[in-house]
Amino acid sequence: MSHDFEPLLAFLERLPAIKLPAGRKSIGAGSYDSGNWWVKFSLNTEHPLAWRHVQELGHVLNLLSIEERLPTVFKPVSPPPYMNGGVQFLSWVIESTSSEFTPALCAQWLEGRLPRPVSDLELWKTDDDE
Repeated sequence: MSHDFEPLLAFLERLPAIKLPAGRKSIGAGSYDSGNWWVKFSLNTEHPLAWRHVQELGHVLNLLSIEERLPTVFKPVSPPPYMNGGVQFLSWVIESTSSEFTPALCAQWLEGRLPRPVSDLELWKTDDDE
């Protein structure tokens, strides 16, 4: 099964803290034989919004609702820190757990629940930031 990753990649590349040293090529994407898919990217962990992105993505993709969870998993991945130096090699993966939940649907869920537009730094502010 082939998936159209364009909507999800376009969304992710607008996150203020995403790390794109090679442009969009910095975001990996692919499919498993089962039809499930994955997207892998890095965040600039020194950006003031990096951990807020982790929190928001984790909330929507892992636990939006106890009764009706999305068929996705958002998690960190890393080689052993003693081999490659820890934080600079930390990446994040979004994986689907159902082949029917497409990257485009994932993008729609994220766009509907994260700040709009996602690239607007002012919209990421919370009461704690003021």
